[in-house]
Amino acid sequence: MAISDSLDSSSIGGATTTTTTMSDSDRNLSLRKSQRPAAIRDANDVAELDNSATAVEASTESANSIARNGKMIGNGDNHAAGLDIKFAYRPSVPAHRRIKESPLSSDAIFKQSHAGLFNLCIVVLVAVNSRLIIENLMKYGWLIKTGFWFSSKSLSDWPLLMCCLTLPLFPLSAFLVEKLAQRNCLSDPVVVLLHVIITTAAILYPVFVILRCNSAFLSGVTLMLFACIVWLKLVSYAHTNYDMRALANSADKGDASSSSVNVDCSYDVSFKSLVYFMVAPTLCYQTSYPRTASVRKGWVVRQFVKLIIFTGVMGFIIEQYINPIVRNSQHPLKGNLLYAIERVLKLSVPNLYVWLCMFYCFFHLWLNILAELLRFGDREFYKDWWNAKTVEEYWRMWNMV
Repeated sequence: MAISDSLDSSSIGGATTTTTTMSDSDRNLSLRKSQRPAAIRDANDVAELDNSATAVEASTESANSIARNGKMIGNGDNHAAGLDIKFAYRPSVPAHRRIKESPLSSDAIFKQSHAGLFNLCIVVLVAVNSRLIIENLMKYGWLIKTGFWFSSKSLSDWPLLMCCLTLPLFPLSAFLVEKLAQRNCLSDPVVVLLHVIITTAAILYPVFVILRCNSAFLSGVTLMLFACIVWLKLVSYAHTNYDMRALANSADKGDASSSSVNVDCSYDVSFKSLVYFMVAPTLCYQTSYPRTASVRKGWVVRQFVKLIIFTGVMGFIIEQYINPIVRNSQHPLKGNLLYAIERVLKLSVPNLYVWLCMFYCFFHLWLNILAELLRFGDREFYKDWWNAKTVEEYWRMWNMV
């Protein structure tokens, strides 16, 4: 039953007992020595009790019970001689005082905290996946092999390693082109043409090397990942320098429309800026970036440990779940259509887990580690894509690099 906030309707359960140390003069106050009944029957008793308790508080500094608004708040630590005052709920106090919605109603569901439901979902997921792990181990045994991740063939992929080491030649070529353009040695059409040739070669050269060499899976994926990053950075480098060059030329000619735009029109091709951009966790070239004050070494170590753990989780899921399902599956066009659909749906769950782990490892852990080591300030590599309402919004939010 609800407890009223007023003196007339508030009381505390009869199980609560407060003991107060009182002097002989205080005991002669309106609080009688005789034991009170279990419930306060009259409003006059409440007022009398409130006034008497206030007098006790003023006269005794060590009192542990305070009468406020008809309530007795005390810790009951002092067990000296005193008066036991008991309160009980009054049946006349109203329990329903204002209009309220149920917590799961459509009007109130988004105003409530759902931490308990979230914890319940986590417990259910852990229980379900634990059962699947045990069932898989009982059926197939331990299938993890080091050859998938690290093998002698992967370590002997020297052509791919040399190709990866020669990728910095393409940013260096783009820098030379921009330096010549800054000195007015090349026209804008020639600069654009040279950038197109450089960026195209940066993505086709690794593909040619991978096709010519019978490389391991991990080596080829790593090389293509670096090649794609270099290609995207070169595209941004060419576009940004072209725009800055155009703004600088407009400012030199005194164009009023360009001078009204709040943009830095200084066109300076810096090799230091290019080197920092090529290793920074961003695909958008700028001459300067926001920087942090220092590097948190302990934080970096913790992120590295998480990166190793979640990389191992990805390897476990791929080797223990995805590979056996793929090996035991038939060709989709040669077998039963329903069987093929069942295989695809069975692969969807482990693929989802691998995708989530990959996102967390790369976009959160690795990019934050790299940003911390380089003191890169802007860490918004992604937004809350899990709240996206459309596919277009999802693609714009899950990767902000």
